[in-house]
Amino acid sequence: MPDASFVASAGSIETFDLVLRGERVLLGEEFSPAEVGVRGGVIARIAPSGTGLRAPETVQLAADEVLIPGLVDTHVHVNEPGRTEWEGFVSATRAAAAGGVTTIIDMPLNCDPPTTSVAALDAKRRAAAGQILVDVGFWGGVVPGNLAELGPLDDAGVFGFKCFLLDSGVEEFPAITADEMEAAMTELARAGSLLNVHAEDAHLIDAAPHPHSTRYADFLASRPREAEDTAIAAVIERAARTGVRAHVVHLSSADSLGRIAEAKRAGVRLTVETCPHYLTLTAEEIPAGATAFKCCPPIREAANRDALWEGLESGVIDFIVSDHSPAPPSMKDPGHGDFAPAWGGIASLQLGLALVWSEARRRGIPLQRVVEWMSGAPARRAGLTGKGRIAEGAAADLAVFAPDETFTVNAAALEHRHPVCPYDGRDLSGAVRTALLAGHPIDRNVARGRLLRRERIE
Repeated sequence: MPDASFVASAGSIETFDLVLRGERVLLGEEFSPAEVGVRGGVIARIAPSGTGLRAPETVQLAADEVLIPGLVDTHVHVNEPGRTEWEGFVSATRAAAAGGVTTIIDMPLNCDPPTTSVAALDAKRRAAAGQILVDVGFWGGVVPGNLAELGPLDDAGVFGFKCFLLDSGVEEFPAITADEMEAAMTELARAGSLLNVHAEDAHLIDAAPHPHSTRYADFLASRPREAEDTAIAAVIERAARTGVRAHVVHLSSADSLGRIAEAKRAGVRLTVETCPHYLTLTAEEIPAGATAFKCCPPIREAANRDALWEGLESGVIDFIVSDHSPAPPSMKDPGHGDFAPAWGGIASLQLGLALVWSEARRRGIPLQRVVEWMSGAPARRAGLTGKGRIAEGAAADLAVFAPDETFTVNAAALEHRHPVCPYDGRDLSGAVRTALLAGHPIDRNVARGRLLRRERIE
């Protein structure tokens, strides 16, 4: 089938900069025939199909294509500056654009310096400037001793903060205790900010066995779900006491769903994300020595995966983000199949939509819900009110998606820096044909992305 094509409209009245036309445009919760007029990077008008909106350029969607809002991924580790050999703004944002992701928010660690001060945030912005293909915002970090930095970082425009309750894997971003987390929550509640928490209990992780082994079951036993559940309980308790907006990142243990649901009913200001790897992979299928599958918290059993999907459908889990956390091949498999020393992170920024959609359609879940989980909901939680929807007045950040097109993942052809990916060779449904940022098709060689400050674009 032909791809969506850009066509010059000779002699047309320049009412809009661009008009997109398609039989399946995602408006609210339904796909409808529509024309979308873009002016100044913003959706200026949505009209019924056949209205005849005019512009110098038009995009006519092909019969097998749908128009959706660009995805918003609020959990990405870009790693620049300091560890650009792991990833970087050029490669990360190319991967994002190829996957229909038009906005990312970068995590404060794995870069060096970590984003735990305004000076470090400024260094991050300098590194990103002129390199990014999509819009990029930043989280600040909470580490021991930087409580006084939180207010200035908030004033400087970070979207919120991130902390770890156990070893983060990099020494310059140490863990905090539950009491230190509560002190940060108190400070952030006053500011109206948000705290993202990597919730695994350090004591339970330390007490678990950590053998050198090529068996995935041994690695899984080293990150017991009890550690995740205990830490989530602590987050809920401290968030209830302080009134902070709290967010649990990368939920892998479905055992916590009941506790999370109860907290929400009680009025705790809590949201929760999960990730494509927890929704599409299972512990039972991971081969011996396949360290590309290692992440923390870990991929769990098939029954747990099913329960996470139920948590999404019921609304207990709020949205899906990548937790894109790449590393060089030498770090992903330093022990030749030994899970213990391998870096715990999965690179999936480019594949998230196809991964989740492939599994969702197998379960009878419509594409509209997938887009809400991967675009609208994360945009709202980050305060990006102009993103994540196709509506008049919203940003013209869009993706042309062919939900029925199939492809086989070739890790070597992906845009992220290193060809390490647990999905290599996997057959998926759904291809991003075009992504647009502020009404312009994204060119992998043209850096049109903008640096975001909580909704203020610099």
